[in-house]
Amino acid sequence: MMKAAQSRSDAVLAEAFSEIAIEASLAILAVDFRKAGTRRKADNSPVTRADETAHAVILEKLAHAVPDLPVVSEEACEAWRGRAPGAAFILVDPLDGTAEFIAGRPEYTVNIALIRDGTPVVGVVAAPALGLVWRGAVGGGAERLRFSAGDKRVGRAEPIHTRTSPSTPVAAVSRTHFDAVTASFLKRLGPVKEIPFGSALKFARLAEGAVDVYPRLAPTFEWDVAAGHALVAAAGGIVVAPDGQALRYGRAHVEFRVDGFIAWGDAAAARRML
Repeated sequence: MMKAAQSRSDAVLAEAFSEIAIEASLAILAVDFRKAGTRRKADNSPVTRADETAHAVILEKLAHAVPDLPVVSEEACEAWRGRAPGAAFILVDPLDGTAEFIAGRPEYTVNIALIRDGTPVVGVVAAPALGLVWRGAVGGGAERLRFSAGDKRVGRAEPIHTRTSPSTPVAAVSRTHFDAVTASFLKRLGPVKEIPFGSALKFARLAEGAVDVYPRLAPTFEWDVAAGHALVAAAGGIVVAPDGQALRYGRAHVEFRVDGFIAWGDAAAARRML
């Protein structure tokens, strides 16, 4: 009974996060990527007015929707330096794929995730330029829906699921962060069709059964991964560390770094490889 109640509660949160992600998406779309005031942060990564505007919208909306939950956002991560956010918190990347946004490519996303006891349990990935939102609650399934930037209409949610891996699996690879270690891993899989994507769009395509595996064996951060992790898990897949162990979130002591991961649509195929 308690699990059923938790699942219903998480599904409600997934819907609330979807509405917030759409609001953030509309704020991003209102910024001209050619005049976005791009500058470099201390770690040399780019940030724009679109990142900052989306961050402000998300924090404001979350404060109303879930006032008791702390929020860790990429654009305010310094506030958590040296202190853990607790057992339950929200991880946010207001604009994942800023380099794609600056280049005028549509492959950037808004990522919102609920973390409970170190594990992502609710995840929403919105693609503003594509008018798409993917959402999932672990144990409650995953869905895709469309929205219109012009009149804020939201379409009917369609259930999505990962697929059984075919004889020649399709791998989602990073358009801007592909590395030699990841290339070596893909060679070990045998014949693979590689498709480059930007941002957490790779998780979304995996969750809806368009691709089969997404390896990222270079360091990244929790806000880049958590929403997609929850989405893939809700859709029937798994996301694990390169050695097959569980990924843990809320690791403020290492500045929320993730050393690498592999996302699989087919859990059985993953077990054969790990």
